[in-house]
Amino acid sequence: MDEIRSKIVIVGAGAAGLWAAASAARAGAEVLVLEKTPRTGTKVLASGGSRCNLTTTLDARGAGELFGREGARFLQTALRVTPPLVVRERFHELGVETEEAPLEKIFPKSGRAVDVRDALERDARAAGARFTLDAGVVGLERDGATWRLPLFDGRIVRCERAIVCPGGASYARTGTTGDGYAWFERLGLPIVEPVPALVPLTSPAAWVRDLSGIAVQDVEARLLDATRTVLGRRRRPVLFTHQGLSGPGAMDLSDPVARAHARAKRRRESPPTFTIELDLLPDLSRDALRDLLIDAAGRAGAPTLSRVLPIDLPKRLLHRVTHQAGLGETDPRPNQLDKSARHLLVESLKGLRVPIDGTLGFDHAEVTSGGLALTHVEPGTMRVRGHDGLYACGEILDLTGPIGGLNFQAAFATAELAARDVAR
Repeated sequence: MDEIRSKIVIVGAGAAGLWAAASAARAGAEVLVLEKTPRTGTKVLASGGSRCNLTTTLDARGAGELFGREGARFLQTALRVTPPLVVRERFHELGVETEEAPLEKIFPKSGRAVDVRDALERDARAAGARFTLDAGVVGLERDGATWRLPLFDGRIVRCERAIVCPGGASYARTGTTGDGYAWFERLGLPIVEPVPALVPLTSPAAWVRDLSGIAVQDVEARLLDATRTVLGRRRRPVLFTHQGLSGPGAMDLSDPVARAHARAKRRRESPPTFTIELDLLPDLSRDALRDLLIDAAGRAGAPTLSRVLPIDLPKRLLHRVTHQAGLGETDPRPNQLDKSARHLLVESLKGLRVPIDGTLGFDHAEVTSGGLALTHVEPGTMRVRGHDGLYACGEILDLTGPIGGLNFQAAFATAELAARDVAR
């Protein structure tokens, strides 16, 4: 039986694996990268519509806060060592110029994700890292002083230290099929149930399908459960689709929906329902909007609602707003509204209700929520507690940020810590 040995093995040649390989090898470590697919960085190539939103314009603190309280605390050291600006500078050094885009995004100036992937792989190879492709790992076992990693084809890889970054379970066609969760569970480590995240939401309402193709660029989306408790809010673009809602504003709020559905399925309970409320005029308070309508009612010529609003709402969307307000599918004139109708119209514009009954699942998810519990990983080194020589970084960890380059940023930053520690 063939046996391959290397002091350091990195499992997975995605964003985290490629970054870790370059950093560890550049520090003088002997590095072997195992990748289950025929090429490196497949998910990098597919990200951002093949443009690759590789980091954010936010500073380390601002980026960390978007991972929630526990995530921000865990990432504090990683983002201090490798903040977004350092990631951007690294790519500039590798010949990938970047540019800023709306919503705090950073893209390669070329608009080509392949340039990002190629730069990462080129850097790792130039530093001395070796790659073995089509090398799917099927297990992770401690064998005396080494780690033993059996491969699909029967070969065995042995190493002193292993950095495990095989990704999550999203975009399975790119090779991230959630293999790593079982490896850690067999080692007795806790896994927070993986669910699809940053994924489009589904709606049972026929009228939502009628609005398919309409995008609202500046809207605040609020996710509410059946008790009307607000579970989250994001001010980002929202897109109506044939199946429900997409766009960053909706997808950023998908985690609680996916997690609640997974819990209900596990307990064999009826799936829960949610509501997305869309504030179509987030810059106007209710009082300001009410005053706007009252002022318009006194104008000469009796303008219609569509001419009064400070934004140009598509006709189909405006009709849905007035329908929810009980005014029918019309473009009413503010001077025809009594106090009660005006109140309902204000509430509809500030909270258009979209029923939500699920997500499109892992096949359409940008990342996975859940993974190796952060309590079992040292935040300053990415060492897995209680397992000498074992590290975890990237999407396999229970870390999820919103759309906008945050998850690549976390992958690079955690990979840098792991690389530095193994190279010591």
